[in-house]
Amino acid sequence: MAGASSDSLAAVRRDLDPVLVSGGVPLASELFSALRTVDSSAPLRRSLTDPSWPVERRTAVVGSLFGDKVSAEALTVLNSLAERKWSRARDYGDALEELATIAVAASAERGGSNGGLDGLGRLSDELLSFNRAVEESHDLQRALTDPQAPASAKGNLAERLLSNGSSEARLLVRQAVEAPRGHKPVALIREFVDVVAQRQKQWIAEVTVARPLTPGQQERLAAALKGLFGRDLTLDVAVDPELVGGIRVQVGDDVVDSSLQSRLHDLQRKMAG
Repeated sequence: MAGASSDSLAAVRRDLDPVLVSGGVPLASELFSALRTVDSSAPLRRSLTDPSWPVERRTAVVGSLFGDKVSAEALTVLNSLAERKWSRARDYGDALEELATIAVAASAERGGSNGGLDGLGRLSDELLSFNRAVEESHDLQRALTDPQAPASAKGNLAERLLSNGSSEARLLVRQAVEAPRGHKPVALIREFVDVVAQRQKQWIAEVTVARPLTPGQQERLAAALKGLFGRDLTLDVAVDPELVGGIRVQVGDDVVDSSLQSRLHDLQRKMAG
């Protein structure tokens, strides 16, 4: 996505995160079902994204179509998307797909230890293992992409391949093979893995220091970051002598930079300006 769509997706991801976290797999199932309805009608996509329509008219379309068919949480997501600006009509569906995937990832996150990192790692492993199995078998590739085969049959086959996989993994692979939205199923699953990886970054503090930290320093840093971000974080520490001094920490999109190098750059910018 680009332009207005990129900004809108970033905003709804931030604003709707509590809803997606609490909704988990049941909410994701509703959102994926709504996505199939949206994808089935070009006029519907245009009505949900037409910038000439007032917000009230676009949300009225959501209400008339989904109001008595989905939960209040799902309706909140659908309305929130309709309230935003989208560069292309398809971007509404792409955003809906990503939000559903985030809800699945949040469910895996809650079920893991070590904060949510283990659950997210397990979900990624399940999805990548499924892809490897498919990519190693031409028969499976043909079966899962056969345009003549019923979508439900392909979904059932995908679930059997997962054996004892988690409910989160089963939902995502079924979605990928039943409604790939113009992608190969394995390509869509890789996109799902990318969304999970973005979620994982929220549990990893990428720390850059000028000199190696002692175990005691790492413990104190971990405690300080927990107080700052409100959760336990896994430290990924790298040493960069060019940092000169101080420390740089990145957690997801958030950056805390107290390095001397950063302060020098700030001073240079002020002198130049």
